[in-house]
Amino acid sequence: MEVVPHPAVYLDHQATTPLDPRVLTAMLPFFGPKFGNAASRSHRFGWEAEQAVEFARKRVAALAGATPREIVFTSGATESNNLAIKGAAEAYRANADHIVTMATEHRAVLDPVRHLERSGFTATILAPRPDGLIDPGRLRAAIRPETLLVSVMYANNEIGVVQPVREIAAICREAGVLFHADAAQAFGKVPIDVNADGIDLLSVSAHKLYGPKGVGALYVRRRKIQLTAQMDGGGHESGLRSGTLNVPAIVGFGEACAICAAEMAGESERVAGLRDRLLGQLQQGLEAVTVNGSMEHRLAGNLNLSFAGVNAETLLMNLPEVALSTGSACSSAVAEPSHVLRSLGIGEEAARSSVRFGIGRFNTVEEIDFVAGRVIEAVKRLRAFTPVL
Repeated sequence: MEVVPHPAVYLDHQATTPLDPRVLTAMLPFFGPKFGNAASRSHRFGWEAEQAVEFARKRVAALAGATPREIVFTSGATESNNLAIKGAAEAYRANADHIVTMATEHRAVLDPVRHLERSGFTATILAPRPDGLIDPGRLRAAIRPETLLVSVMYANNEIGVVQPVREIAAICREAGVLFHADAAQAFGKVPIDVNADGIDLLSVSAHKLYGPKGVGALYVRRRKIQLTAQMDGGGHESGLRSGTLNVPAIVGFGEACAICAAEMAGESERVAGLRDRLLGQLQQGLEAVTVNGSMEHRLAGNLNLSFAGVNAETLLMNLPEVALSTGSACSSAVAEPSHVLRSLGIGEEAARSSVRFGIGRFNTVEEIDFVAGRVIEAVKRLRAFTPVL
């Protein structure tokens, strides 16, 4: 009898999320009859596009607790991070030239900071505590009179740790410095209120919350923040981000935000239950399984585990039916241990044995049970060749 292969199970939601069908439905008219340019102010095609963009802007702003005028549309969180960090640095360079960030940040933050260092700025890169959280005392000590910006991500893309944002913001306010948060992973997953949280600049991306790729936004606190535009030509988005607006994607972004606003609480509870179910089965079926990062302060859908004695890349090759990712970032065809895990003090061997499970909106109990069984089977088989216990 022919064996029917199990359909692929997607557990890599920190990398990207599938487009919600409701989002696609909202976008489709803007690929067809509603094709206007939102900057065309002399006819109904342009007016229709502009109205759609402004409606989406309100929906994105509402999910952040912001006002629509504080939302700048970009191509994604990477561009938003660059605009926030480089834009603030250039705007305030005459009075301040120091930036504080964390070693666990995404490359979309660390690389702009390194770029600024080559331009004469200085930076302090803080190591996290072993659980991935920032040490508030170290942050307070790192801020100098010449510090202009602190950039700490809301939730980590690899280990899912959610930082104490309000405590960080209070330290920044006390010192009179700007606070930027990369919230690409947190937006739409945890409640965010830029005013209550004390955030001055917030970077977000649509494709992390079941929206389309290629669109994101930067929240810029009104009447307080000055930024130097990083893209010139046309003066779109209040002069901060020139270029013809991607109307279909922006409409989809707005719809995705509205869905998250309505369903976030129930979805988070369900996804956290799936994550805990997966962890429980793996810990029951295997020895020497370590959770990387705080479990208490963590995104509902993230689980980063090290399987002692098993190379993560090899493990994934033995799991063709499951979409997962390792804790490694590949550069020039050479796999390096995750900089996030190494900054937690995790050894190279343990870092190379780490796997990120990213659970999302459309995953089921049946899929979680299937993945747990396959991982247990694969780890036991690989350990049989290189016993570690």
